[in-house]
Amino acid sequence: MADPKGFMTTQREEWRRRPVDERVRDWDEVYVPGALLPIISKQADRCMDCGVPFCHDACPLGNLIPEWNDLVSREDWRAASDRLHATNNFPEFTGRLCPAPCEAGCVLAINQPAVTIKNVECAIADRAWAEGFAPPMPPERLTGRTVAVIGSGPTGLAAAQQLTRAGHTVAVYERDDRLGGLMRYGIPSFKMEKHHLERRLRQMRAEGTKFRTSVTVGRDVGAAELRARYDAVVIATGATAWRELPVPGRELEGIHQAMEYLPLANRVCEGDLAESPMSAAGRHVVIVGGGDTGADCLGTAVRERAASVTQLDIYAQPGAERDEDVEPWPTYPKVYRLSAAHEEARDLETAPAAHADARLFAASTLRFAGDEGGHVRSLHLVEVDAARRPLPGSGRTLPVDMVLLALGFSGPDREDGLIDQLRVATEPRGTISRDAGFATNVPGVFAAGDAARGQSLIVWAIAEGRAVAAAVDRYLTGSSRLPTPISPYDRPMVV
Repeated sequence: MADPKGFMTTQREEWRRRPVDERVRDWDEVYVPGALLPIISKQADRCMDCGVPFCHDACPLGNLIPEWNDLVSREDWRAASDRLHATNNFPEFTGRLCPAPCEAGCVLAINQPAVTIKNVECAIADRAWAEGFAPPMPPERLTGRTVAVIGSGPTGLAAAQQLTRAGHTVAVYERDDRLGGLMRYGIPSFKMEKHHLERRLRQMRAEGTKFRTSVTVGRDVGAAELRARYDAVVIATGATAWRELPVPGRELEGIHQAMEYLPLANRVCEGDLAESPMSAAGRHVVIVGGGDTGADCLGTAVRERAASVTQLDIYAQPGAERDEDVEPWPTYPKVYRLSAAHEEARDLETAPAAHADARLFAASTLRFAGDEGGHVRSLHLVEVDAARRPLPGSGRTLPVDMVLLALGFSGPDREDGLIDQLRVATEPRGTISRDAGFATNVPGVFAAGDAARGQSLIVWAIAEGRAVAAAVDRYLTGSSRLPTPISPYDRPMVV
C-alpha cells in the first residue's frame, strides 16, 4: 500500500455527474468527462491492503482489487491494466454497469465509506485503451476445433474471447442486427455509450472471433444443424422471457414491456429511427417494477420529455444505513440509493411531487382502467406491508396513459425453438439445466449466463462466460489453462 494512512486522511470521492438540466438533454454518459483521473490515485490510496481482501471474495470474477488499487496509487497504469484484464475481459463494461458488490465487501465499509473500487476499475480500463495497453491477443496457433456461441451479450462475448485466445475457431450467432445483447439494446447510452462496446468488438475481430448477426438459431438455422456443424456449442442467450402482470386491464393499449420500450429508444440513438414509435413524450408514465430496468425506463422517459414519470416498487423504502441484524457486513445491503435516473426525475417536474423521489414504495398494482377506445387511463394501486398484504384504506389511483412493466425475466425465450430442437433439459423455473461443468444433457452443448443461472448481474455474466470457456476447452482438448472463476453452483451475493 502506497499510503498506509490513506483511508484515514482521504475522504471518499466519486466520479462527478454532469448537472441534471444538462444531461437530460442528451444521451451521453451522465458523468463529467475527464473528471475521474485527477482524483482516482488518491482514492486508490484509501485501500488498506487488508490481510483478508473480502472485496476479492465478493467479486464473482475474483478481481485482484488490492493489487490494482496499489498500482493505481503509484500510477503504474500498465501493470494495473494487466492485473485487471487477468480476471475481467470487459472492465469498461463492469466499471460502468456493475452495482459493485466488491464495495459492499470492502473492509473499510465496516464503519466508513468503502473504497471507490468501481471507479478505479473504470479508470484503469479507460486508461488502458487510451495508452494502448489492451491490444488484440490472437492465439499463436489454432487447435482445429470449432465452437458456436449463441448470444452476444456479456456471457457470450466473454466465452468467445477466451475460447478464441485458446486457439479454437469461434463463431458468435446473434439474433439482433447488432452485437451486444442487452448491452446494445437494453442498457441506455446514458449509462454506457456504445463506442465502448464497438471497441471491444473490433479487438475480438482482430483476434479472430467471427460474428453472425441477424441469425436466430432455431429459426434461421436449425439448432441440430448448428450442433452438427461445430465441435461444441455454448448457449448464452440470456434470460429474455419477461415476467407478466396478470391484473385486470392488462390488455389495454399503452401498456408495454420494458424490453419493448428500451430497444426503440436505443435504436433512435443508433440512428435507425428519427423518433421512437413508443416515445413517452408528453405522456403520464408509470413504471411497474423497482429494479435497474425500471430505472433505465425512468431515465429514458425523462429524456423523451414525459409529462410525468412515477416508478412503483413493491418493497418498502429501505433505510439509509445497513441493517446489521438482517444484512451484516460483508453481504450486499439493501439500502436507499439514488441512481442518476432517480436524481433526474427528482430534480425535474416529472416527479410525482416537486423535488420528491419518483418512486412510490410498498405499492402494488391492483388493476388498470381505460377509456372507450381501449387505451389505459388510470392505474389503481394499494400500499402493502412487508408480507405484501394490502393495507386497508391505502388504495389510490394514478392518471396514466403509458405503463411500462419492468418485472424482470424468468429465463430464456423458447419461441425461437432453440431449446426444444436441441432437446436441452430445463429447470422448473424455466432456466437451462446443467452440471458442475456447465454441460447440458446434450453432449457437446453447454449453457452459461442468465439462460442457465437466471437473471443476474453483468459481473456474473462475464464470470460465467469465462468459466464455461474453460469447461469447453477441457471438453475439446482434455485439459485447459483458462481460468475458472466460478462454479455453476456458486450463488450470487446480489439477486
